[in-house]
Amino acid sequence: MRKLTLIAMAIALTSTISLAGEPSHQYVGASVCAMCHRTPKNGEQFQKWQASKHSQAMKVLSSPEALKIAKEKGLKGAPSESPECLQCHETAYDAPASQLGPRFNKEDGVQCETCHGPGKDYMKMDIMKNQKLAVANGLVLLSVKDGSAEKLCVTCHNKKSPTFKGFDFKTMWPQIAHPVPAN
Repeated sequence: MRKLTLIAMAIALTSTISLAGEPSHQYVGASVCAMCHRTPKNGEQFQKWQASKHSQAMKVLSSPEALKIAKEKGLKGAPSESPECLQCHETAYDAPASQLGPRFNKEDGVQCETCHGPGKDYMKMDIMKNQKLAVANGLVLLSVKDGSAEKLCVTCHNKKSPTFKGFDFKTMWPQIAHPVPAN
């Protein structure tokens, strides 16, 4: 399972391009995920994301502080248009337009699909009810036990960030964890 999870994560994190050069999965956006993941049965996962700083990641790039930092770092243009900032603040920042679904909104910041992979091919209920099938269709399952969750988090929460003040995964993970409640 660990190998399958890491393979799925690698696929999701590399723009999900197939061998034929075409996008293999499409991003649907947090609003699409919300349709199912806002219910108590699913742990109100969408609301947990909405209350997190991840959902505000793009908005922060328009703040006076972000503009000041960008200027100090010598970035040309606004932080909300800079690849150096977008790579961590925007889901699918470098994905081709053909890979972005009609309801995908980059302004939603660090969305579900940043961690779980583009959702178009696994979002249907019949697929989501079968974890192996969902993974085969692009769902990325991160794990604290195998280190894949922390490995993904530190791709952005690291010293390359101009506002980095340290990152303690064990403290931060519970703030964003959103498991499905046991039935």
